[in-house]
Amino acid sequence: MFQTINENLPESVRITVVYDNNPMINGLQTDWGFACVVEVGKTKILFDTGDNGYFLLNNMAELNIDSYNIDFIFLSHFHHDHTGGITEFLKKNPDVDVYYPQSFPSEIIEEIKNSGARPVSISSPTELQTNIFSLGELENVIPEQSLAINTRRGIVVITGCAHPGIINILEKAKAYFPDKMIYLALGGFHLHRKNKDEIIDTINKLVNMNILNIAPTHCSGYTASKLFNEMFNKSYLEIGIGKVIRIS
Repeated sequence: MFQTINENLPESVRITVVYDNNPMINGLQTDWGFACVVEVGKTKILFDTGDNGYFLLNNMAELNIDSYNIDFIFLSHFHHDHTGGITEFLKKNPDVDVYYPQSFPSEIIEEIKNSGARPVSISSPTELQTNIFSLGELENVIPEQSLAINTRRGIVVITGCAHPGIINILEKAKAYFPDKMIYLALGGFHLHRKNKDEIIDTINKLVNMNILNIAPTHCSGYTASKLFNEMFNKSYLEIGIGKVIRIS
């Protein structure tokens, strides 16, 4: 359980999708993968790096996000569509901490070290900075960590692909922050290979968990996004490349 009583909650949180396979803003490169820049007060986090570093950096530049202003990188899991852009990014800005699940392949860790960046292994739930948390590495065939942010509206949870299961991840978040509502769950929910009944079952469970807002993208799939839109209605946020979400 995290201690979430903090008088210094950020006045605003801004999430900008800089890499995604869902188009939204013209002039940006769409590609399979996911990354977003999360601004919590003055702290700027790059969550995942997409598959292609050139696409990542070009999209960030088009969105007026300076790679030199990123304070740290948070890698959800080792798949290339979430880590492939890190090589080119670290060539531009190696002065960052890189948080990764402890089970990461050694070659990625060595690449981070050799770039001059500071690799930081995460196993258990960890407060990275004030109001910014890793939910810890959740065990699965593909282990994964998710990002949690304590905001004035409640907890924001960002997932890469939710390989351990989006329900499992959000149940962990609720257990770690028992005094807070989950205001937003955003990211890849890995439902693109599920059938309609399985997706509806997942959505019903999320509704019963009182998740206030939902924003599936990347590997969530078209069918899941459509069903989330129908069942969450005004609490559904459409996500794609270039989308900006402000929480204040």
